[in-house]
Amino acid sequence: MLLGALISALNGALAKILSEDMSALEIVFFRNIIGVALILYTLKHTPPKLRGGKIHLLFTRGLFGFTAMILFFYTITTIPLGEAITLNKTSPLFVAILAYYLLGEELSRKTAFALFIGFAGIVLITKPFTMAISYEHILGVLGGFFAAAAYTTIKKIKDIYDSRIIVLSFVGVGTLLPALLFLVAPFIQTPESFAFLFPEFILPTTLNIWLLILFMALISTLSQWLLTKAYSSSNLSIIGVISYTNIPFAVGFGFLLGDKFPDMLTLIGIGLIVIGGYLVTKKSSIRRVIKR
Repeated sequence: MLLGALISALNGALAKILSEDMSALEIVFFRNIIGVALILYTLKHTPPKLRGGKIHLLFTRGLFGFTAMILFFYTITTIPLGEAITLNKTSPLFVAILAYYLLGEELSRKTAFALFIGFAGIVLITKPFTMAISYEHILGVLGGFFAAAAYTTIKKIKDIYDSRIIVLSFVGVGTLLPALLFLVAPFIQTPESFAFLFPEFILPTTLNIWLLILFMALISTLSQWLLTKAYSSSNLSIIGVISYTNIPFAVGFGFLLGDKFPDMLTLIGIGLIVIGGYLVTKKSSIRRVIKR
């Protein structure tokens, strides 16, 4: 998880660099199509042994993962990298909420308090103190929600699918859907707020961009495999804590790329989200141990 967190932050930095020459959807497309080739090669070399099944959950994981990724990459291009990754890390808070409404799990007072702390952090980062709330920050929070849905799906299928197959569902859907959006983009008119989903496809022409795309695809596929393996383990409380190390990594990378250092309210908001996410993850882990 520590290595995956570092690579994830580096992947965000590369996406921010590429955003100067490419749309967020193009970054998602090229990152995933190369990932498909890499995963297929490993599957050919070492075939999966798990039985498989529940194809609909596999597709759902890919759909949620793609939605989280496009929202994440778009926010990276519009707000500071550290803030974008922090908002994406609200996923543990949403996992607790989804578990309560969809799975009927108990929402204790401690968990409710942790959710309050986490969402207070979101308020401090988005700063909705005027009537105009940042659209990009809202999309960042939605990215965290869909990331939570994707991680929840992993727990449902980790025992029937090889981790590479789970990653393949993610990069596969993340290749096909952008291709479809590129095909229909010339024929539809979209509001400006959704224009990032229907950009014009422009093939990169410089070697420098292709090398950055290839490097990002390699490390992000590795990151997805590491994160999938980490979330498939039983030590979720430890993993939850370590996963937040990608926030200081991202703040550092963003500062090197020209982002302003987070102000005091943003730093407090980041801290509250980390505390809230940790408390939710710790509570969930203790409950699983008790059930065993």
